[in-house]
Amino acid sequence: MRFIMQPTRLANVEHKSFEDMHCSVAQCLDVVGEWWTMLVVRDAFLGIRRFDAFQARLGIARNVLAQRLAKLVAAGILDKRPYQDNPPRYDYLLTDKGRDLWPVLTALRQWGDRHAAAHGPPVEIEHRGCGQRTQLVLTCENCGERVGSRDVQMHVGPETRTPNDKRARRASVRPAGARKSGAPRVPHAHGQ
Repeated sequence: MRFIMQPTRLANVEHKSFEDMHCSVAQCLDVVGEWWTMLVVRDAFLGIRRFDAFQARLGIARNVLAQRLAKLVAAGILDKRPYQDNPPRYDYLLTDKGRDLWPVLTALRQWGDRHAAAHGPPVEIEHRGCGQRTQLVLTCENCGERVGSRDVQMHVGPETRTPNDKRARRASVRPAGARKSGAPRVPHAHGQ
């Protein structure tokens, strides 16, 4: 299972990149895991488009913001479009790849609301379809049932499999506390 759950040893090692780690979480963090980056993405979802507006809302140093925006553009999360020629000025707009970060941002916000917002959530989400305040939950795309960490089992993905490695084809990992396949479903608080 080492190839699925690789321990990351960072003691006395300066972090440069996760690009060589075969892990989707690490690959995502390589793009959006730096300080300030998800706040830039959050503000892009809120409709902020211009450098000065990002800088004013976040209070971030201009050089740091320029680096974060450049990295998000290079990663295909934001699209940089000119809106003025002299001096050159740009809008930064979410791409489809950037909009795919909505569930990640939502999970971070909901975790913060539950565990770090001492006086309650700073914002609440209203579903436009029904007009009700809501929390978003993960569901199975096949059966529609709510899915938490104890309801899943991970299997080796296609890029990890090798034709001659029978162990890799059969290998699977069940997250801590996950129920065994076929065991009765026990409801968990907050969809865990």
